[in-house]
Amino acid sequence: MTLPGFLARWLRFNAVGAIGIVVQTGALALCKGLLHVEYLAATAMAVETAVLHNFVWHEHWTWKDRTASHRGAWGRLLRFNLSNGAISIAVNLIFMRVLAGRFHVPYLAANFIGIAAGSLANYLASDRLVFGTAAACGTAVPGTNTPTPDTAWSRNVRHRDARSSMTNRGRAGPQRSPEP
Repeated sequence: MTLPGFLARWLRFNAVGAIGIVVQTGALALCKGLLHVEYLAATAMAVETAVLHNFVWHEHWTWKDRTASHRGAWGRLLRFNLSNGAISIAVNLIFMRVLAGRFHVPYLAANFIGIAAGSLANYLASDRLVFGTAAACGTAVPGTNTPTPDTAWSRNVRHRDARSSMTNRGRAGPQRSPEP
């Protein structure tokens, strides 16, 4: 991916994240402030709400070029939850426990700090594990929809095989018809 392509995707990722912050903060305020859910449980619920929201936007906008057929969306959702969800929940819970629980920082401020701390890790997990760069530059395993990386080794093997095939055709010489 070129630098302008990376930058455009990074900006889309952060735009979705900004909307996700509003979703997460609203869910946290609802759970903690109105429903009086314990702050760590409220944080986990708010993060999951934002994770689901963000996945939909990433699927249809941020990585749309890698999900055009939308085949495998359930698998990507599972990978997104297992990677981004786990990172977000872990980072947010740690920051909430330390900042809000130990140092009595207001829970909404601690929430924003936790979101910022997990942002880069979430982008890398999304780009590499969920929406996979192999889909953009790799090849598919025959008979599956699973992309595999187009490594230098695999390109070298294909090139060597093609050269060998051309050389062998040239050595075969003229074909003789069998004598009766």
